[in-house]
Amino acid sequence: MAAVRRWSEGMSSDNVKGLVLALSSSLFIGASFIVKKKGLKKAGASGIRAGSGGYSYLLEPLWWVGMITMVVGEIANFAAYAFAPAILVTPLGALSIIISAALAHIILREKLHTFGILGCVLCVVGSTAIVLHAPPERQIESVTEVWDLATEPGFLFYALLVLTAVFILIFHFVPQYGQSHIMVYIGVCSLVGSISVMSVKALGIALKLTFSGMNQLVYPQTWAFTLVVVTCVVTQMNYLNKALDTFNTAVVSPIYYVMFTTLTILASVIMFKDWDRQNPTQIITEMCGFVTILSGTFLLHKTKDMVDGASLTSMSMRQLKHEEEDGFDESIPLKRQDSLRIIP
Repeated sequence: MAAVRRWSEGMSSDNVKGLVLALSSSLFIGASFIVKKKGLKKAGASGIRAGSGGYSYLLEPLWWVGMITMVVGEIANFAAYAFAPAILVTPLGALSIIISAALAHIILREKLHTFGILGCVLCVVGSTAIVLHAPPERQIESVTEVWDLATEPGFLFYALLVLTAVFILIFHFVPQYGQSHIMVYIGVCSLVGSISVMSVKALGIALKLTFSGMNQLVYPQTWAFTLVVVTCVVTQMNYLNKALDTFNTAVVSPIYYVMFTTLTILASVIMFKDWDRQNPTQIITEMCGFVTILSGTFLLHKTKDMVDGASLTSMSMRQLKHEEEDGFDESIPLKRQDSLRIIP
C-alpha cells in the first residue's frame, strides 16, 4: 500500500489524464470485440467469411457498431499516449481482456473455464505491477525531437526487423497456416501495432503541442507519422478481423494483448529509452509483471483446449450413436472451434 501511495502521489497531472483515458479505452475496445464478432458471424451466415477472405461484413450494420465502438476506444487510447508513456498506457489493455472474455462467455456462449478466469486475474495482476513501476513521461517540445528518436540506428534496426517479419508472415505463412495457427494473424497485428503506437504517440504529442499554442502541423514529420499510423491501422484491422472470425474471442484477445503489449513496450524502450529513467528494481518488477501476464495467457489458452476436448468427446459419442442407429458414417469435418457449437 505504501508503494501505491507513493506512486499515486508522484504521478503528474499528465500521467493521471493518460491513465483515465487508457481505462476508458479498454472498456470500449473490450466490448467492441464482442459486437464485431456478432457482426462477423451474422455476415458469414449469408456470405463469405472474413477468415476465408470475404468482406461481406462491410455490409453488416452490427459490425459497424462494433467498429465505431472500437474507434471511440482507439481515440481515447490515442489521447492517452499523448499524455503518458507507453509502459503506463499499454498494459492497461488487460481490462479489455476481462471485458471481452466475460461478454464472450455470456453473449457468444464461448465457454470460459475457471482457470480462464484465473488467467484473466493474472493478466491484471501483471499489468498492475508494470503500471505501478512505470517511468515518468519524457518531456518533448517538438515533433522533430520524436523524429530524431525514430531515426536513430537502434529503432531503425527494430523497424526493419518488424517489416521483414510482417512480409514473411503475410506472403508465406498466412496462405498456409492462417486458418489453423492463431499466432500468424495475431503476429501480423502485433508487429505492425508496435510501430503504429510509436507513430500514434508522435502524432499525439504533435497535436497536444499544437493545441497548446506551438503549431506542429507545419512540420513534414507530423504528416509522415500520420501516414504510418493510417497504413498500420488498416493492416491491423484487416488481420484482426481474420483472427476474430477464425478463432475463439476469449483466446484471441489475451494473446493479442500480450504480444502487442510486449512488442509495444520493447519499441518504446528502444525509441524513447524509457528504461534509462528507471532503476534496476523497477525494471525487474516490470519484467516479473510480464511473466505474470504470460502465465495468465497460457492458462486462457489451455482453457480453450480443455473446452474443445470436452466438446469433441461429446461430439464423437453422438456420432458413434448415430452410426450405430443408421448403419453408416456421417462425419462432419470441423475447421473452426465455433462449428462445435452448432451441434445439437
